[in-house]
Amino acid sequence: MPEKDSPEIQLLTRLVKKEQSAWKELYNSYSRELTSICRRYLKGNDDIHDILQNSFIKMFHHIDSFKYMGKGSLKAWIIRIVINEVLQYIRSFSKMEFSTMEEEMIGKEDDEEPELSDVPMEELMTMIKLLPDGYRVVFNLYVFENKSHKEISQLLSISEGSSASQLHKAKRKLVHEINTYKQFKKEAL
Repeated sequence: MPEKDSPEIQLLTRLVKKEQSAWKELYNSYSRELTSICRRYLKGNDDIHDILQNSFIKMFHHIDSFKYMGKGSLKAWIIRIVINEVLQYIRSFSKMEFSTMEEEMIGKEDDEEPELSDVPMEELMTMIKLLPDGYRVVFNLYVFENKSHKEISQLLSISEGSSASQLHKAKRKLVHEINTYKQFKKEAL
């Protein structure tokens, strides 16, 4: 099947024509994944709803400038818009604090990499969601979005050192939480 006949290109053609059914299809196809992305960064459902709404408005207004680069490029474009909206929200409205104090409660035994095979993904994502704001945002950008500390520092208006520190503290806190979870599970048996 030639690429020009692909479902993605057909949807894109309808989106550019501003067909309401195409926008509904786009929303139905991607809203769950986009919501999950937002949840990695934010805690409040109202904030997530607002960001998704703003993101779809941006998509609607800028679909004409989208450049198709092959299969998956539409999805990559809409994910990028959502992440940019999340980061803009964090910079503008959030009272996110970046920790400058030494990490409390976490000992040397937590510096080792834990075995993750015993921890359900849902539980791990909950642990990430419960990280302090600064830790969580830097961790998500570094781990899930593959951003460098330089890029994170520019996105969040913090120093590269602060980005690296936040990531280190996030990892230490996650190691502690994973070890606590595993110990709890072990004792429950």
